[in-house]
Amino acid sequence: MKTIGQQTKIRDFPFQTEKSGIDPSRREELIEKHAHMIYSIASRIFSNLSGNMELNDLINAGTIGFIDALNKYDPGKNIEFKTYAEYRIRGAIIDELRSMDWIPRSVRKKAHTLEEAFHFLEQKYGRSVEDEEVARFLNLDMDSYYTLLTEAKGVSLLNIEDLGVEIEAPENLLGFDKNPYLHFSLKEMNNFITSAIQELPEKERLVVTLYYYEELNMKEIASVLGLTESRISQLHTKAVIRLKKKLKKY
Repeated sequence: MKTIGQQTKIRDFPFQTEKSGIDPSRREELIEKHAHMIYSIASRIFSNLSGNMELNDLINAGTIGFIDALNKYDPGKNIEFKTYAEYRIRGAIIDELRSMDWIPRSVRKKAHTLEEAFHFLEQKYGRSVEDEEVARFLNLDMDSYYTLLTEAKGVSLLNIEDLGVEIEAPENLLGFDKNPYLHFSLKEMNNFITSAIQELPEKERLVVTLYYYEELNMKEIASVLGLTESRISQLHTKAVIRLKKKLKKY
């Protein structure tokens, strides 16, 4: 889906409010410059899903989020439109996924089994555990273990709810410069996340860094690290499983 197509959809969208603080010319400029994020964010999330999901469903939800950002963004606040729009797009897509209840119960159960195995073994040994140790604990051969990791990848979407921390809704981030407590909380949480990522095994740390900070997709990361896309997805799933346990304590 090309940026031009996204722009056309956005300009023609029927529910644009008059409350936006963006003048029409500036609105067009923001669409030209940032509409490509809809496809980028949707495709990156889609790469972590399994089942019968359609990429277009995520793009449509992301488009609604982008429109919402255009309508509610206040240029007078100390936050970039790009940052605000990213929150809105991603949030709209995650909300759409929740409403569709797209993860089968069997997959949730498998993901929970993996999470509990990692947590138990790492508590027992006081270190990051290897794949062979987790597979042996679950009484699985390595092929079955890697299949389990692949099946659980959709549950491993790392969103703000996985952190076990409540923060303000995206629209309230526009005023976070005037809220010292929120500003401090976000900074503290970011420091905690950075520390937790540094404790990951090297390859998992690289995958998380390239995916969430450099914003590469799974295929691009596979090319950078010289691994298959399937292997990168498995590394991502393991990294998120480890991080969720650490961050829930926060």
